[in-house]
Amino acid sequence: MTLRTERERPRPVRRDRVELLPRRLPQPVGRDAEFTALADAVRAGGLVQLFGPPGVGKSTLLRYAARAIDPGPDGVLFLTATHREVGDLAQELFEACYTATDYAPSPAELRRLMAGVRITVYMDNADLTHEQLRELSDAAPDATFVFAGEDRSLLGEGTALEVRGLDREAGLALLARELRRPLRESELPVGDDLWRAAHGRPLLLLRAAGLARFHASGESELPRPGTIAELLPLLFDQLDTAAMSTLHLLATLGDAELGAPHIGELTDVPDPDALCGRLADLGLAVVSETGYRCAPDVAGALRQRVSEPFSIERLCDHLTRWATQPTTTPAQVAAYSRALERAAELAESADRPDLAVRVTRAASPALARSLRFGAWGRLLGRGWVAAERAGDRNAMAYFTHEEGIRTLLTGRRVISAVLLAEAVVLWRQLGDTHGAQAALHAQQYAPPPLPHTAAPPVAPDAGGSTATASGAGHGTGGQALTGDGGGSQLAAGHGGGGHAVTGDGGGSQLAAGHGGGGHALTGDGGGSQLAAGHGGGGHALTGDGGASHIAAGHGGAGQVAAGHGAGASGHAAAGHGAASQHVAAHMSQLATPSGVAQVPHGVAQTGSLAAGTAGTAHAGTAIVAGAAVAKGASLLTVILAVVAAVAAVAIGGIAYQQKHQDGSGSDASSSSTQEPTDLAGAWQDSQGNAFKIVAAGPGSYVFRVVPPCSGTSSGETVQVTGSGGSYRGSAPVFDQNSADCGAVLTHTDFTITVAADGASASYEPAAPPDLQGECHNCGPQTWTRLSYP
Repeated sequence: MTLRTERERPRPVRRDRVELLPRRLPQPVGRDAEFTALADAVRAGGLVQLFGPPGVGKSTLLRYAARAIDPGPDGVLFLTATHREVGDLAQELFEACYTATDYAPSPAELRRLMAGVRITVYMDNADLTHEQLRELSDAAPDATFVFAGEDRSLLGEGTALEVRGLDREAGLALLARELRRPLRESELPVGDDLWRAAHGRPLLLLRAAGLARFHASGESELPRPGTIAELLPLLFDQLDTAAMSTLHLLATLGDAELGAPHIGELTDVPDPDALCGRLADLGLAVVSETGYRCAPDVAGALRQRVSEPFSIERLCDHLTRWATQPTTTPAQVAAYSRALERAAELAESADRPDLAVRVTRAASPALARSLRFGAWGRLLGRGWVAAERAGDRNAMAYFTHEEGIRTLLTGRRVISAVLLAEAVVLWRQLGDTHGAQAALHAQQYAPPPLPHTAAPPVAPDAGGSTATASGAGHGTGGQALTGDGGGSQLAAGHGGGGHAVTGDGGGSQLAAGHGGGGHALTGDGGGSQLAAGHGGGGHALTGDGGASHIAAGHGGAGQVAAGHGAGASGHAAAGHGAASQHVAAHMSQLATPSGVAQVPHGVAQTGSLAAGTAGTAHAGTAIVAGAAVAKGASLLTVILAVVAAVAAVAIGGIAYQQKHQDGSGSDASSSSTQEPTDLAGAWQDSQGNAFKIVAAGPGSYVFRVVPPCSGTSSGETVQVTGSGGSYRGSAPVFDQNSADCGAVLTHTDFTITVAADGASASYEPAAPPDLQGECHNCGPQTWTRLSYP
């Protein structure tokens, strides 16, 4: 890879016109009024949002509108936002409007380039917070944006249009169209009842008509209204082996889509496009521009019939081979990044971290070259955790190196410095001189590493630093280095103590360091504390407002890396797309006018990768420290648990056929300044369980969800989005009767509302859909805040 200075970077060339449209659809039935209101809002410009429940027809209306409404003066663009970071969406917006090979502009440069570009952007599945909507629209200030999502998040500006169920006349017309014949007079009462039972939602009416077409008499006959709740099992009964195999694959992947060639190879179906099209006609699959995915409520219903997931080994082997083929492009890997991430999740849940390592490592270089830094970071996070579980030291070195480069390219240079230094150590321990040299070359663009000689505290830019040591520096003492107002304290140094490094207002404290202690490094307002470090303790790495706390680390416990705004302890995975190809090996060609190594405002590579200080990409998977509490065990259980290196904290269960498992625990973190209604911090639920929620970016929070009957190695990372005291998310429902207790039956939504003073919050889970049995604790809970981050 060759990085170039700002003067040498590519000059983006604006395209004359943008026209990236969705697939063509027939005009939606009964949506004339909604279409007219949408067209008027688009012509007015600014921000527009369609919102409504799943299956109500938002995507159909949005796709039709993208083709039917006059485009902006500079064209029209259709995007899907499912599981995509704002930064990645902004990069896609830039690439649609400009020709600039392998170049990712910084946020400021992007706004400059996009100023005056008057396109209309339609974005489906855009379940973004208000802040994320604003951030994305600010990237193209003169564009018109039309977002479609479940909840209304556009407040106080633009136009928000609710999409509701069809009226009676439209509902009956939709049934007739899907039956491919007019309704008979005798069928009108049944049609009326079906419309009422479906609440006018087109998806349910589509399934009812699809089931009617399977009638044994050969003549389509509408099902009874009472079967609306049982449509999915009845439809499954009508599918042949090939269709069930395909649906099984899609259900295993959940919300991740996959292209027809992949589906055909994995299921041995000769014509996967035609088969998936039939599944879509039945309302069982969703068609996109790049492939197919399971309809939202199908996975849980199918899990009750087919308890085991699709072969994880076959899935991972296929994706690994495909990602490493010379004909596979970075754009293709980026398009299926969610499927790759989901395959790695499934492999971990199946206790096959080796498979997760293989698939994430295979995809990382191409995903890096795609310049989708958010998706890349999530995949690296999954890979690092899997590598640690598998005991794969080579892979851990690889992912650490990769994340060091990624954080360097996204402007988080303090974190990058530590990750690259760690990569050098890991490569050398493995005897890989090429990898170590590559990491050393990359380090010149990050802050310099700590000297290994006795040195007094350094405090540039009015920083404050205090070192208390049993000796001085290397061997027995300690070192403290502070920049821009930070403060660092440590007890002892290299060999028998530790290092504390602080930048931009942060504070670091540790007890002992390299060999018998630890390292604490903080950047941009964060704080890190640890008890012991490398060899017998641990590392705490914090960047951009995070805080980290661990007891022991590398060789004796664990490592912590908390990135941009995310504070707490645990693993925030490492990596970058470089070790196998040693992407950073030629970074020494970068020159800076001042002679000080740094990442330019926007940097680009020749032939492989380009990046500037491009946005606020975050580390992939955060695992947060907490003590063990497990309550609400059941046959079907949702447990929202924050997973530490050694334990899990249960936070609010939804359970069927409830039985209990007792435990106790608590977690507290140091106070920090934040809005009272911010969700991040330590909480206690109404059952007395303590837990912690961690910020993962603006309007985004994460925690780990695990089944209470298994260890902390299984489960899923759940994302919560929102702001201003109002938050929402979706958590898995686990089947405790499955072999590993980790099978996910379905997902259920929940909302969290934080009180104005921030002292309490209400947690309201929805009853899990499509499941049999009584839900014992689906009611709301009241949470009490224990502390802020």
